[in-house]
Amino acid sequence: MLAGGLCSVSGMLPDLDSDSGVPLRETSMFIAAIVPILMIERFKDMGFSHEAMALAAMLLYLGIRFVAIDFFKRYTVHRGMWHSIPAAASAGLLAYLLMPCQSEAVRIYKSLAVVLGFTVHLCMDEIWSIDMSHGFRLKKSFGTALKFFSKSKLGNISVYGKLFILIWLAWGDRGVVDRIRHRARQEQTYIAQPRQGIDFEKWMPWR
Repeated sequence: MLAGGLCSVSGMLPDLDSDSGVPLRETSMFIAAIVPILMIERFKDMGFSHEAMALAAMLLYLGIRFVAIDFFKRYTVHRGMWHSIPAAASAGLLAYLLMPCQSEAVRIYKSLAVVLGFTVHLCMDEIWSIDMSHGFRLKKSFGTALKFFSKSKLGNISVYGKLFILIWLAWGDRGVVDRIRHRARQEQTYIAQPRQGIDFEKWMPWR
């Protein structure tokens, strides 16, 4: 269910470079609210107390809502390299880094759900760039969503540079799963069981 929700939410991510203020505002507010919740296991792995988690969540919300999104709005252009296949891969890697869990397979599964939702949005953009109302006509926006490169060399270098950095961080972050498993085993509560083979008659002679 969580992976399905992530797939749906990630379908809004490409709208972050929208020229309209409504998709950007709504998407940014939702992302700022949901990201700190998804990072609970990351906070635990970093050894945060409950108070530190609450403080980190508040700082993340403010940082995403008022700093990161504003920078993203100034940094990107509509239908630029944020509408691309490497951007979808970057979104999946970010999800991988934000949401560690005890199972590496589940972690990858949730990350692929983000990539899927992002890619579906790109596919829908390409479909809507085909005008069938008056015959068959390709709009100017055709080919600007499902792409690997753009006309901007700086945009290509920036997107692929961040993608390789995220790949490197994800590759080095695999050990977090082992730490989470070890912590989960330590937090398990055990119910005391009577030892086998004890002669209770020996220890209770009054019976």
